[in-house]
Amino acid sequence: MRVIQVREPGGPEKMVLVEAPEPVPGPGQALVKLVVAGVNFIDVYFRTGAYKAEVPFTLGSEGAGTVESVGPGVTDVAPGDRVAYAMVRGSYAEYAVVPVGSLVKIPSGLDFSAAAAAMLQGMTAHYLTHSTYALKQGESCLVHAAAGGVGGLVVQMARTCGARVFGTVSNREKADIARANGVEAAINYVEQDFETEVRMLTGGRGVDVVYDSVGKVTFEKSLNCLRPRGLMALFGASSGPVPPFDLGVLNTKGSLFVTRPGLAHHLTSREELMWRAGDVLQAVASGTLRLRIDSTFPLAAAAEAHKALEARKTSGKVLLAIS
Repeated sequence: MRVIQVREPGGPEKMVLVEAPEPVPGPGQALVKLVVAGVNFIDVYFRTGAYKAEVPFTLGSEGAGTVESVGPGVTDVAPGDRVAYAMVRGSYAEYAVVPVGSLVKIPSGLDFSAAAAAMLQGMTAHYLTHSTYALKQGESCLVHAAAGGVGGLVVQMARTCGARVFGTVSNREKADIARANGVEAAINYVEQDFETEVRMLTGGRGVDVVYDSVGKVTFEKSLNCLRPRGLMALFGASSGPVPPFDLGVLNTKGSLFVTRPGLAHHLTSREELMWRAGDVLQAVASGTLRLRIDSTFPLAAAAEAHKALEARKTSGKVLLAIS
């Protein structure tokens, strides 16, 4: 089978297309013939070495396809089932062995591209808005990268919860996308100071929570956007990691809370996976949650997909067409 491998950390050029033996599922596993794989910033973190993995390794943390075969004792899925998964590395490949406990069946009427696009980013938006800070009617939030893949889904889910939503974007085209996602105000941080705008929009109070996937360049001002005892949910670092800082600052700025959550810690049981994935996939299938797929690259062009993602040229989900 064809597979994208990383043999040493580095730039997109370190991703190479190679031939590898087709894997064989063991007990509790299924072999999935992949149709589509999702591209996410977590893949960039592994490729660059920010997240550690033993080389050589295959990138990709989510995918959708058809069960080809199952290992001994597997009864939950069968050959021919349409399935999707997330948080199992190795989806930049034609086949992947996946623990059955990580697979969810794709609802009727939902295609492979939508299923792959929804899993990791959709469940991330779900835990942020339902668990990290469970938004309620009348509360408010600031969403950075509100035209992006995760950001757009966070905006939609926050609106469904009844919250006021403000979002940051980098240009006017992305501002239009953010407004279509449901933001009350799309703040172009290139032309406007988002801290000043948020304070004005909230009458000086600040928002209840900031959902920040950008990191280094937004962190300090994001803290200044929070109300007393507000929460900063830092779930990514597309601009680089946040430098160490004095925790005493959280007191002086209003007894603030800061958390660095991750999806893996919000999928700690089969029941939790089925709750989050079920909510997301059914919402996409019903049309109440809208996906924006920015671009689809062939497997052999995975490096180009990473370049587009890192250059922040995308507005929505990036996918790899496997077969």
